[in-house]
Amino acid sequence: MTIDALTLDLDGTLVDTAGEIAAAVNLTLAEFGLAPRPPTEIGARIGHGLHALMIGLLQQMQADDPRLVGRLLADRMLPVLDRHYAAIVGSVARPYPGAREALDALAHEGVHLGCVTNKAGAAARRLLERCGLAPRLSLLVAGDTLAQRKPDGAVLRHAAEALGVPVARLAHVGDSRTDVQAARNAGAVAWAVPYGYDGGEPVALARPDALFPGLPALAAHLIALRQAERAGCRGDGHADAGR
Repeated sequence: MTIDALTLDLDGTLVDTAGEIAAAVNLTLAEFGLAPRPPTEIGARIGHGLHALMIGLLQQMQADDPRLVGRLLADRMLPVLDRHYAAIVGSVARPYPGAREALDALAHEGVHLGCVTNKAGAAARRLLERCGLAPRLSLLVAGDTLAQRKPDGAVLRHAAEALGVPVARLAHVGDSRTDVQAARNAGAVAWAVPYGYDGGEPVALARPDALFPGLPALAAHLIALRQAERAGCRGDGHADAGR
């Protein structure tokens, strides 16, 4: 059985967003008279949504310095974070090399394409538009689209239904264990790329069905898989490509 639809994680898979996320976080901290945090520390927290990132960072800052307890109030700081991020989203972020071309090749092959992210919908749409990716995708499932978020299997089951394919013929590609678990929980094929934001745990340790060096290699593999099936050859979505 081959793959008729592909969903892609956004931050760290399609687009390198770490720089502008770190900038928004540090602008927020500065507004409250706090020192900036290293971009690497902030980047390690990407993957569960901007608010979850900030709340986790504030908790860590209070654990490191008890004098900050009571000063770091999420209900005051999150609206400021949203304001700063809305002002810069898509201004620094760039698609990873070959991402646009890979999507174009897959669309030409007839693969249904969507983005599934835990990022809030407004920010995700703006980012995809500013990076020139929105016209290449027929579906966006964001962190506030459903009551559930990745890794809940309901998210990718919803995506498969919206794209009009059985979930077993959908592959999801991401950069972290969250993405691999989301695919597993839904009954989809779990693919991964080794760059991006893995929370300090290499995504290979989550044992995806295939690990590709980048989206161009993934696209080439999927196109070959579909062509082989059309030619009557036996194809298998659980490839060893790039492992």
